[in-house]
Amino acid sequence: CEFHNETLCAETGSEGCNETQECDAPEAEKRVHCFVLWENSTEGTPAIKMKGCFLHNVECTGHPQCVGTTTRKGLMFCCCEGNMCNREFSWAPELSVQTTQESPTPPQINKPLFFILFPLSLLLIAIIAIIVYCTCRHKKTPYFNEVPTMEPLPLPPSPNMGMRPIQLIEVKAKGRFGAVWKAQYKTELVAVKIFPVHDKQSWQSEQEIFKLAHMRHDSILRYIGVEKRGDGLQSEYWLITAYHDLGSLCDYLKANNLTWAQLCHVAESMSRGLMHLHEEMGPTKTEGYKPAIAHRDFKSKNVLLKSDLTACIADFGLALVFQPGKPCGDTHGQVGTRRYMAPEVLEGAINFSRDAFLRIDMYACGLVLWELATRCTAQDSAVGEYQLPFEEEVGQHPTLEDMQECVVHKKQRPLLKNSWKSHPGLLALCDTMEECWDHDAEARLSASCVMERIISQSRLVTRPLLINDPNL
Repeated sequence: CEFHNETLCAETGSEGCNETQECDAPEAEKRVHCFVLWENSTEGTPAIKMKGCFLHNVECTGHPQCVGTTTRKGLMFCCCEGNMCNREFSWAPELSVQTTQESPTPPQINKPLFFILFPLSLLLIAIIAIIVYCTCRHKKTPYFNEVPTMEPLPLPPSPNMGMRPIQLIEVKAKGRFGAVWKAQYKTELVAVKIFPVHDKQSWQSEQEIFKLAHMRHDSILRYIGVEKRGDGLQSEYWLITAYHDLGSLCDYLKANNLTWAQLCHVAESMSRGLMHLHEEMGPTKTEGYKPAIAHRDFKSKNVLLKSDLTACIADFGLALVFQPGKPCGDTHGQVGTRRYMAPEVLEGAINFSRDAFLRIDMYACGLVLWELATRCTAQDSAVGEYQLPFEEEVGQHPTLEDMQECVVHKKQRPLLKNSWKSHPGLLALCDTMEECWDHDAEARLSASCVMERIISQSRLVTRPLLINDPNL
């Protein structure tokens, strides 16, 4: 079915609010339909509120076209049966037919008798309606059969449904697959990533990564659990993880500088997390086999900072798992954030092997190391304003063609300032960056090599890491 959500469009622009929705497979003897909910504007043109899948409604059965005859909650409504049948829709309300023939004079009603029977009839109808309502309330309804008119609010926790008592507090970020909330779970603050119903697959993919063996690691975001809230069109899919008040590395760098010691701490823990993700680990007495995992959207927005500036890697919605003896199963390699795409991704010339995908992550790692260096106070000049990689070359909203021209054809990389090279640690870090973002993918450093280099470079620090440093 065609999918549209007016509230989502208002919040995120055009991203994710107009697309094709794959409807869930129905249960036995149930059917899937498409619907449109709209109203006419003051100019008389239709203003679409929602489009999408509608699960098992007898009104829709056998209607190949979406023709509205009734209203729902003050909005015009139509539904139909068939692939993409809600792409076109129309309004044809049923009109009451009045006869033009002269009818005979109606018989006179005995008024006293009418005033006795009419209230009794109403009372009987009310009793029948109450009985039917109570009976229906006790039956299990597997599908939501009411069309919402606006974005659903989070449902209150219900112990009877096995849900955790989570109280949403505020939205902290919005991304490709949904919003991330700061929330209260008992006495603990947690992060809740809420996926809308049409992004259920992303929710499933991310939790599968978290549930792999050996994914409990200090530099990997801590997973707590998942939940489904609501039914039908109002379903929401929650991914619950640890909450880190400092937020993403990207947001932190916008407002804060780093000392050399702090830079080394962030870079070491970040590369350690990436190394753990890329590493294949055999089974132990307590945990099973862990395959190698490629992140495929590594960037400073997807690196979170704990209160002591330890980095932890998050957002595994695009991650790829490499099971031994099995193909990676990926048929479209050009995914991720354009700004951080390696040359081979931008060219569409990926070798679909495990090592090729891990090297793509390492290219992006080099760019994040550059971001750290731009905000380090160890350089022999004033620290400039935070900029994203290639922001100076292609601006804040580059197209795919912009990145292809810059990275592939011109082979440009972010500028390494001369003032960095006066500090021995930053000078060594520049070499590490260049070997991470090498145009030749096979020449790039591995995550373990980057981590070892950072540890070695951190020995150049003349004072210990101070978490309460005024630069924090």
